[in-house]
Amino acid sequence: MAFKIASSPHLSRQLQTSTVMQRVLLCAMPALVVQCAFFGWGTLIQVILAMLVALCCEAVIMQLRQRSVIHTISDNSALLTAFLLGVAIPPLAPWWLVLIGSAFAIIIVKQLYGGLGQNLFNPAMAAYVLLLIAFPVQMTSWVAPVTAAQHSPGFFDSLQIIFSGSQIAVADSYRLGIDGTTMATPLDTLKTDLHLGITTADSLQKLIFNGWAGKGWFWVNLAYLAGGLLLLRLKLIRWHISAGVLGALLVCATIAWAWDPLTHVSPLIHLFSGATMIGAFFIATDPVTAATSNKGRLLFGAIIGVLVYLIRSFGGYPDAFAFAVLLANISAPLIDYYIKPRTYGHSRG
Repeated sequence: MAFKIASSPHLSRQLQTSTVMQRVLLCAMPALVVQCAFFGWGTLIQVILAMLVALCCEAVIMQLRQRSVIHTISDNSALLTAFLLGVAIPPLAPWWLVLIGSAFAIIIVKQLYGGLGQNLFNPAMAAYVLLLIAFPVQMTSWVAPVTAAQHSPGFFDSLQIIFSGSQIAVADSYRLGIDGTTMATPLDTLKTDLHLGITTADSLQKLIFNGWAGKGWFWVNLAYLAGGLLLLRLKLIRWHISAGVLGALLVCATIAWAWDPLTHVSPLIHLFSGATMIGAFFIATDPVTAATSNKGRLLFGAIIGVLVYLIRSFGGYPDAFAFAVLLANISAPLIDYYIKPRTYGHSRG
């Protein structure tokens, strides 16, 4: 009698990489719809453009490496990387920003390390950091939410702004809020106000917050949270990293807020603003660049959560997930070295 031997873990149902990536993308689609509803068609255009560039770059590299192009592209990993980068880029950012970021993510961060499973850093976050450092003006020019904007660009207007040669001049009117000032993200607004000596309570009275978490940003984070819970329900990710990220961020923010609520941000703002939920469920959980044991995953996530809080509160960037994830990626091999499961039949020593 012949038996079929499968690699561990010995599950009754094995999923191919392409299926896993496809399901992760599907879990993120509702959040993309919500993000487009609040910030316009530009987000969808950036995601589609990033995906096209990522697929083309991967196809070219596979052709140069004399590997199967169809087999590599069909694993959907390039599409997921492009999606994560596309939703992180401002909706009306120029097209060449997406081109540079997507090409860097696939060619440099992923393929030059050997391809899927060999890269040390999360490709989307490495590309995001590159763009943020190299092009800070374009990467921090977010549009006002639809509910607060003087003008909301339609689909064809967004296409014209993204692909025209005068993005800054054309898009200025779409970046203006009700008060006529250039729109910034809620975290950036809070950070600037605190440096100017304005209390948290006074800063939260601005129209951008609409209460506490920021117009649009709360619902976008809530949608990514729902998608993340679906990932857990489908067993596409494990809970340890996400729990570590959110738990550590919650603890740090709660302690600081309880110590001095006038100069520190509420824990709920930390959890439901910026890239918190997409970072905790869709970015930090990348199995290639994270720790491998359950305890290691908890520590890996906690490192990200603490770094996010520290950089948001004391660093130069209002949202810190990309930097925190890359720093944790560097720590993953060390975590695995000291925190690893005991091999069956061997002592922990």
